[in-house]
Amino acid sequence: MNIDLTGKRALVCGSTQGIGRAAAMELAFLGASITLIARSREKLQELINHLPADDTESHHFIVADFTDPDHLKSEVERYLKDHTIDILINNTGGPPAGQVIDAEPEEFSAAFSQHLICNQLLVKAVVSGMKDAGWGRIINVISTSVKAPLKGLGVSNTIRAAVANWSKTLSFELAPFGITVNNVLPSTAMTGRLQSLIKNRADKEEKTLEQVENEMIKEIPAGKIGTPEDVAAAIAFLASPAANYINGINLPVDGGKTPNL
Repeated sequence: MNIDLTGKRALVCGSTQGIGRAAAMELAFLGASITLIARSREKLQELINHLPADDTESHHFIVADFTDPDHLKSEVERYLKDHTIDILINNTGGPPAGQVIDAEPEEFSAAFSQHLICNQLLVKAVVSGMKDAGWGRIINVISTSVKAPLKGLGVSNTIRAAVANWSKTLSFELAPFGITVNNVLPSTAMTGRLQSLIKNRADKEEKTLEQVENEMIKEIPAGKIGTPEDVAAAIAFLASPAANYINGINLPVDGGKTPNL
């Protein structure tokens, strides 16, 4: 099975922590040159120094904030004047928790911009190079909520579903050019976001963090909470030549927790 990514360049968003960081490490391990995007120059530089590489100059980074789509667009377009992207990993932190009935309109607008609008800007920026090469991978890190909405994540459930349908539509349009578009759906990977959700639930229900975590584990057939590396492995496979005929799917990485097909 060919999972070698030597000669490919991957643009990895939200790459200084959690799933984004793990994905960057895994793709670099498979031979890809990595271009990181995140807000913190200091954290980006730290990660660059830890990525596997035969050539220390093979990895790059872009400093940009997804709350400012115009700046993100200009920084990426400036970078692409001298580089071509083969693999795009769309990944950014989820909206705050809360019931959908309590959400303000501004929360939906902000989440829509940070997720769908920024994803669209990035795809439009990189797709011409992929078309020229006759090969490309676009992988969106979303959530299992696109299959079964998660309680207490009203805004996230709404926006994630929009991204999933955008992605499926895009997969129809880009397949003739040798470009696949797929979604990876994490659920209970131990990221900073999950830790925050555990703490919020513990405070609300007056429980310990351990009690809440154990309750979550009971809902997972695998009997454990996953890791960012578990999700990164799925991302890396879909980015590889071996996944050439996989297109337009939603792939849960959740230990079997999602209750539907």
